[in-house]
Amino acid sequence: MGAPRPKGGNVILAAAGVSKLDRLIHERLRLGIVSALSVNESLTFTELKESLDTTDGNLSVHARKLEEAGYLACAKSFAGRIPRTDYRLTAAGRRALERYLNRMEALIQTVRER
Repeated sequence: MGAPRPKGGNVILAAAGVSKLDRLIHERLRLGIVSALSVNESLTFTELKESLDTTDGNLSVHARKLEEAGYLACAKSFAGRIPRTDYRLTAAGRRALERYLNRMEALIQTVRER
């Protein structure tokens, strides 16, 4: 008999590999962070905060999760007496974003074909 098959839309989602989406990147703010850094060599904490229209605390929490996963590199310094935090996307982060985008494109294509 075999295992029961997913019904309706679940077949489409399974075929497109939705279950393989990187949950770390899939969150809205983290996707914004890696996307912004993919088109900029580096961005400061303030630049990211302003471009993503978020709070200090929210950005800190999400950036730390990406940093712990090895997707972001963080460099802290001082500009005069003012602390400065710079972020850049690591090679692992670029690969993770590329995989994520490929899977999203596959999902979009699969849904459009239905």
